[in-house]
Amino acid sequence: MDPSAPSGSSADASASSSSSAVEDLAPGMAAMSLQDRFELLRGIGEECIQEDELMNLLQKKPVPICYDGFEPSGRMHIAQGIVKTINVNKMVRAGCKVKIWIADWFAQLNNKMGGDLKKIQTVGRYMIEIWRAAGMNLDGVEFLWSSEEINNRANEYWPLVMDIACKNNVKRIMRCCQIMGRNDSDELTAAQIFYPCMQCADIFFLKADICQLGMDQRKVNVLAREYCTDIKRKNKPIILSHHMLPGFKEGQEKMSKSDPSSAIFMEDDEVNLKIKQAFCPPNVVDGNPCLEYIKYIVFPWFEMFEVVRKEANGGNKTFTNMDELIDDYKTGALHPADVKPALAKAINQILQPIRDHFNNNSEAKILLNTVKKYRVTN
Repeated sequence: MDPSAPSGSSADASASSSSSAVEDLAPGMAAMSLQDRFELLRGIGEECIQEDELMNLLQKKPVPICYDGFEPSGRMHIAQGIVKTINVNKMVRAGCKVKIWIADWFAQLNNKMGGDLKKIQTVGRYMIEIWRAAGMNLDGVEFLWSSEEINNRANEYWPLVMDIACKNNVKRIMRCCQIMGRNDSDELTAAQIFYPCMQCADIFFLKADICQLGMDQRKVNVLAREYCTDIKRKNKPIILSHHMLPGFKEGQEKMSKSDPSSAIFMEDDEVNLKIKQAFCPPNVVDGNPCLEYIKYIVFPWFEMFEVVRKEANGGNKTFTNMDELIDDYKTGALHPADVKPALAKAINQILQPIRDHFNNNSEAKILLNTVKKYRVTN
């Protein structure tokens, strides 16, 4: 099997069938009230622009389209793997159709994998395989390769990109460079300046009602709303921006693949060591990466956090909400020495099915071994 082909894989087969399966989502959500659906979706985002528009959308459109996307750019860390799985499953449960944009051309523009499209597409297939193993509900998901979709509908796509480019100056576009993991002081290629115009166009090209991306993608999503104002379009894409998980080192605001010790990868076998070495100051909640992992991964996954310790240290305790855990941590009733082993155990439980899949499935194993050989290029 050629691990680099963007189509023809088992992941693509499930993706193509999902577009018909999504038609059955509306009856399945009948048991949920409008308010329940709103709260489920709103809970995904650290920020929502705008809440009243989200409620109005759910009232008027039975199956809204949610857009998410990613650059295939190396091994997948847990924020991209588990947090996305949690969020996508919530969107599907709320009755949405989720279009995941595999931005292979964008990764090439951003010089990921040295700009080698074949390698980029291999990484894309590896990522789909991970989400399958992690339990993402693919019945409500459609994976779309940007290279294929743009080529197939070039007459729709490029006039849209050109119009967005014509309606914005270079300074405004440069403010969006954060979406590529860059800043406006970096020396950018012309391709990287063009990138935000294309990502903005993706939202309209995919007919997205909701943009569900990280806070680091906020600026280009706002650009899409500004473009709606420019063209006098009433229905603007709703922005639902999720929280960005930090790295394990002090002051590290975002997990980084380029620093493997600061991130947990989806098939990682060094979870215990990485968490043991993580920044986790006693009594301090703000900026504590271990507590953020518990809040954004463990609680959504298990709906509890179980601490096992000796009676002399307070005995075993099961936390059922984050507020209770924070109260104990602030007072010192819960110590880093309690948190770290419990967190490592929970993360290992979540990741074990993914590890098993990549150990036992021959095609998945080939993909992982191929991706591991690639050098991450930024």
